[in-house]
Amino acid sequence: MFDLSEEQKILLDNLKRIVREKVRPAAAETDKTGDFNWDVVSLFWDLGLLQVMLPEEYGGWPQDRSHTLCLSIEEIAKACASSALLLIIQAVGSFPLIYAGNDDQKEKYYPMISDQRNLMGYLVTEPGAGSDVQAITSSAKLSGESYILNGRKVFATNGAVAGVYTVLAKTGEKELSFFIVEKGLEGISIGRIEDKCGFRGSNTAEVILEDVKVPRENLLGRPGEGFKIAMGDFDMSRPTVAALALGIAEGALDYTIKYARQRYTFGKPLIEHQAIQFIIAEANTLIEASRGLMERAARAFDSGRKNTKIASMAKYFCSDAAMKITTDMVQILGGYGYVKDYPIERMFRDAKLTQIFEGANQIQKMIIGREISKE
Repeated sequence: MFDLSEEQKILLDNLKRIVREKVRPAAAETDKTGDFNWDVVSLFWDLGLLQVMLPEEYGGWPQDRSHTLCLSIEEIAKACASSALLLIIQAVGSFPLIYAGNDDQKEKYYPMISDQRNLMGYLVTEPGAGSDVQAITSSAKLSGESYILNGRKVFATNGAVAGVYTVLAKTGEKELSFFIVEKGLEGISIGRIEDKCGFRGSNTAEVILEDVKVPRENLLGRPGEGFKIAMGDFDMSRPTVAALALGIAEGALDYTIKYARQRYTFGKPLIEHQAIQFIIAEANTLIEASRGLMERAARAFDSGRKNTKIASMAKYFCSDAAMKITTDMVQILGGYGYVKDYPIERMFRDAKLTQIFEGANQIQKMIIGREISKE
């Protein structure tokens, strides 16, 4: 990596030590049990990783926030993708407040996030609305000085463990709006906790809203700005998913290279076989190409430049690369790559989700094509 600030280098050095000593040793057990690891959450709060995108006075990073966030996610994902996802959803859930919140909202909720250490949840996806955000049916109806929210949100990362949600709901027939909602409000309940193929240490829940009375002042931005805010959130989040995928791929390749140096077949180390070298060479090349796209997308966001096209490119390219690389690393390990005693099968399972969430890769290609046609 080039052009890192001294502050970023210090952060990454500390993070590498924490990952080595605390995160990596817990990764397999967390995946096995599917339990949410609050100890890791506390470590990340202490390092300031869950506040990165907030203003500096609330514990946020002084500059290059998106780039710093992506580098941190990448480093954690080398060892535990579930833990790395914590940073993404914290940023995603906070974005509507950061982007569209007024001064009063920020003065109230920034300390709730940073000082009181509330995890964020992002309630957008519904049973009939995933990549098609405009298809949501959850409603927010104005009644006096409050909005009454009703709906059912699914696949909510941190859904059962967050203290504060940002919620997208319909405020008119074709009007979407965001609200900031505290979990303790009457009418909010947790439904199904998903039993997932990968990212098993990440809490994914159904959140049910039944006549939830939300103060009118909790509307983020103006009525009808919800879709615009959601699309802006994607420009921020897609580079982070690229970083997540990149970290998974790097972790899988690093482990496989170590294995291939120690494993002997036909009288020599596995890594000395040309067939294996070809696979490793391709994987390493994909990783370097992925890093370039991820960093360009993150730095463009930090500089305020429109990054919609490059963010979609980074997200789909990095996640496709991660899926291919982890699949190939399973192949190199053979039978050992397919059993849970080795971390490669976990990385293989985790990589798949990066092709799906924050907009499926087919959606990313549509966005890229649309942006090119505009140009």
